[in-house]
Amino acid sequence: MIGLDATLFLAFVALMLVGVPLGVALGLSGTAVLALHGTGMMALPNSVWTGIAKYPLLAIPVFIMAGMIFERSGVAIRLVRFASALIGERHGGLGAVACVVCMILGGISGSGPADAAAVASVMIPAMHKAGYPKPYSAALIAAAGSTAILIPPSIGFILYTVLVPQVSVPAIFAAGLVPGLLAGLALTLPNWWLARRHGMGLADAAIGPRPPLWQSFKEAGWGLMAPVLILGGMRAGLFTPTEAAVVAVFYGLFVGFVVYRTLTLGAMWQALADAAEIAGTVLLVIGLASVFAHAGSTLGTFDHLAQAVLRQGMGEVPVLLAINLVLLVAGMFLDAVSVLFIFLPILVPVARNFGWDMTWFGVMFMMNMAIGQFTPPVAVNLLVTCRIAGIPVESTVRWVLWFVGAMGIALLLVAFVPEMALGLPRILGYLR
Repeated sequence: MIGLDATLFLAFVALMLVGVPLGVALGLSGTAVLALHGTGMMALPNSVWTGIAKYPLLAIPVFIMAGMIFERSGVAIRLVRFASALIGERHGGLGAVACVVCMILGGISGSGPADAAAVASVMIPAMHKAGYPKPYSAALIAAAGSTAILIPPSIGFILYTVLVPQVSVPAIFAAGLVPGLLAGLALTLPNWWLARRHGMGLADAAIGPRPPLWQSFKEAGWGLMAPVLILGGMRAGLFTPTEAAVVAVFYGLFVGFVVYRTLTLGAMWQALADAAEIAGTVLLVIGLASVFAHAGSTLGTFDHLAQAVLRQGMGEVPVLLAINLVLLVAGMFLDAVSVLFIFLPILVPVARNFGWDMTWFGVMFMMNMAIGQFTPPVAVNLLVTCRIAGIPVESTVRWVLWFVGAMGIALLLVAFVPEMALGLPRILGYLR
């Protein structure tokens, strides 16, 4: 069995190194090991089906659709004007605006790349006019966009609750809010310092005179209400997280067609197509990763690895630091979905052995994934913002490191002060 345990991971790594897509590599390695084990192959289609036939997963394509609609309805530019009016004219002002808008849009889409794309298309040209280097702007917006998988509604949190069923969606949504805001705040501090040090421009150099606060608030009000509607409705028990996604879509259609009148039938059709493509990719990876997970559980691979970790006799703090380091490195090379399916089955028994709260553990897990979204070499958010800026990814590294350090400090605070994540769900009654 030990040989098959090693074969499962070696086959996955080998396939990935030769350029096989991650989802396919997960599925093929799991299938190969089950064949060597002599397990009936008829279980594989059932594994794929059971992997995606879960009610909470219905929220993923619908929240992606909601993010697409809000992106195309002009909400982002109105939020930028409001944030500019709120923050004012100062060094680093536009960078702070980008962070604030990313956090607000993250409360609608739940997707880091979608959030980064929406903000980058509006902010990078404005920041460039104000004297911000394009590599800096791309790095900052990629980092700020990663808060979308921490601030509810988060697609990553939904997947986590599917894999760890004892954690409820409302509880982990509430648990992610404060760490998500903390991560966004952490990014504004190096932004302010770097802007002053390098003489980056003032906000009014790019977007004209500071907009009137009340007027910009009224224009952005419909966008600001979206997270309130989604989270408030779930808290009031009016709808489930999956139903909240549907409400968000219809609210976005109302804002785009009736209020702002910027959304057209053609734009809506394109949004449907883009959302279907993204959601199809995510669900395909989930289905194929379920084969990998089935192989690991059938062979007992995950239990063997968890026991091997526990047999090292390390204390709680060294294990906690080691887990964060492994997740951080994994997030640099793999997408969050793959990391969830590969590492959670191994780490959940370890977490339970130490008596850790699984809601807090999920928030800490996703904070590592958020850092990975803008840390090269993979850095999906950074790829998006660099493409919009028209620059190579390697030109952003000198700036990215500052934001990795800032969010890393926020991660350590959450890791060693669990109440930063658990306080709000306790207040709201989701946790005892």
